[in-house]
Parts: sequence; structure tokens; C-alpha cells
Amino acid sequence: MQGLTRKGVRVEFVKESLVFTGEDSPMANLMLSVMGAFAEFERSLIRERQREGIALAKQRGAYKGRKKTLTPDRAAELVQRAGTGVPKALLARDYGISRETVYQYLRNCPVSSKLAPEDPGISRLGQL
Repeated sequence: MQGLTRKGVRVEFVKESLVFTGEDSPMANLMLSVMGAFAEFERSLIRERQREGIALAKQRGAYKGRKKTLTPDRAAELVQRAGTGVPKALLARDYGISRETVYQYLRNCPVSSKLAPEDPGISRLGQL
């Protein structure tokens, strides 16, 4: 706030009928500090309630995360193609996903354990 008022900006809080111009009195600075403290306190309460709500939703099973991009069949096909040496960037383009998502499918798919260990993209996954 002080940075703005030093540049000549006039800050006005309509609801509270407060105006800050940079030539503020100690009382105006006190009011600004109190308002900032209340805003920070209120934001902390909102975050706490949000965390509680997410925890309750997880208990109910309603908070499952993002839906998988590929069906299990397409994921198995991706893993099989990666095992034959198809470049990961090409797979990402073909399936409309990012390279990181390709690597996640390769890490998490049970079919990936059947891939040839000489595939450099797969052997590198354990190092990530």
C-alpha cells in the first residue's frame, strides 16, 4: 500500500469510507493495519474451512481427483507401443497427452513390467 501511495496513487475503500494518499495520519495507518490483520485472519479461516471440507469429501469418496485421460485399453496400447521403441514425444502427440503423462502411464500401468528392460525411456523412470 505504501508503495502505491509513494507513486501518487490514491487508494480508497468505499465500504469503509477510507482514503489513503500517502500523506496519511497515524490514525489512518492504524486503520489500514487493522484492516490488513482482519483480512489475513479471514483468509486463514477460509483456508482452514476449505481443508476441512476437502477432508470430509475424501472420507465420503467424493474427492477422487482428476479422471484418467486414457481408457485402460488405450493405456495398455500406449505401454505396448512404448515397449516397441516408439518415441515418447510421438506417443504424447498421438494420444493427445503430455510426455510427462506418458511417463506416468508407463510407471503406473501393470503392463509396463512386461516391457523390455533395454528401453531407455523405461529404465530411466526408476531414476526420476
